[in-house]
Amino acid sequence: MLTAFARAFKTPDLRKKLLFTLGIIVVYRVGTHIPIPGVDYRNVQTCIDAAQANQGLFGLVNMFSGGALLQITVFALGIMPYITASIILQLLTVVIPRLEALKKEGQAGTAKITQYTRYLTVALAILQGTGLVATARSGALFQGCPVAGQIVPDQSIFVTMTMVITMTAGTAMVMWLGELITDRGIGNGMSILMFISIAATFPSALWAIKEQGSLAGGWIEFGTVIAVGLVMVGLVVFVEQAQRRIPVQYAKRMIGRRSYGGTSTYIPLKVNQAGVIPVIFASSLLYIPALIAQFSSGTSGWKTWIEAHLVRGDHPIYVTLYFLLIVFFAFFYVAISFNPEEVADNMKKYGGFIPGIRAGRPTAEYLSYVLNRITWPGSLYLGLIALVPTMALVGFGANQNFPFGGTSILIIVGVGLETVKQIESQLQQRNYEGFLR
Repeated sequence: MLTAFARAFKTPDLRKKLLFTLGIIVVYRVGTHIPIPGVDYRNVQTCIDAAQANQGLFGLVNMFSGGALLQITVFALGIMPYITASIILQLLTVVIPRLEALKKEGQAGTAKITQYTRYLTVALAILQGTGLVATARSGALFQGCPVAGQIVPDQSIFVTMTMVITMTAGTAMVMWLGELITDRGIGNGMSILMFISIAATFPSALWAIKEQGSLAGGWIEFGTVIAVGLVMVGLVVFVEQAQRRIPVQYAKRMIGRRSYGGTSTYIPLKVNQAGVIPVIFASSLLYIPALIAQFSSGTSGWKTWIEAHLVRGDHPIYVTLYFLLIVFFAFFYVAISFNPEEVADNMKKYGGFIPGIRAGRPTAEYLSYVLNRITWPGSLYLGLIALVPTMALVGFGANQNFPFGGTSILIIVGVGLETVKQIESQLQQRNYEGFLR
């Protein structure tokens, strides 16, 4: 594998792509440390040090921004608005016929949907930036910090608009950097930026576990966490690569004097067809009641109940709801992203059939049956991956956004595998050898 990396840097055009990607990553990480105008950077650092990585409701967004959210920097919103916009457009494609027609038009339709995604990303960045500025001005961004209300000293309209515009421009630049990696780098630009954002929080979080440990100066806890993380990575790689292959046979057709078809292929159905989307959906949905309770005044009964049951990540009610929501969204996302009837119609159109299954509706019913069967273990796997780290590592002082949690591990492994495949395919085009021989 190291030889393959060395060979990749020896190939001139591939070396340029790798160095270009590394340069964009450096620019992205620099932007996550530049504070926006109107923010008292010393007070922000004081509150961050006092919080000691207890990120509360904003932990998920802070993880996707590489820790830039709580520091209120230029790239504070990170890649999260683009992720949200992409998910919304993907869901609307099933509902709105116009978007569904664009999706079927090929490259031209995809370019149009990408343009809509950019517009929606900017709109969401404005909305989220306004919410972040309002939260910082009210002092709710760092609860319990004595100088939380002094993070934004000047609360005039002009300063507020400047802060929102700066963060929106930063989000647009992050989106542009990701597209540059896709076009001129090694590909998967947005995914690589997401990977870098999450990986950037690993060293500080792991060192915090060591500092909070009591066995052998914290090294026992540190080593145990590393071992658990490696086991989880191996499990995620095993399940993410698992798939059910549905055999497909194409009948021979004579067109003129030529014979077409007669080949055998398969439809790969992954065990985890939904990826990390159900975990993100479930986390975001559980944040809503806690966020409403945080900004509401008074001590009403519903607010007390939410703060007692839906804010702590290790509470049984929170854990149960989180698990059930992940299972539900796994089935929901698979249902809207894979259409068995459309696949069956395309197979019938080109003379394909599953051995032993009639073409048409029986094929669609068979695909639905198989998809439901493999989605159950996939959804349960997602729920366990998301919950086991929280329950197993709570004794080490980890919070619900610990780096080896479900969301971060799934994204790290998924993006890592996809990036390796991208580089491997480009190596095979030139040397006929990949990373693994």
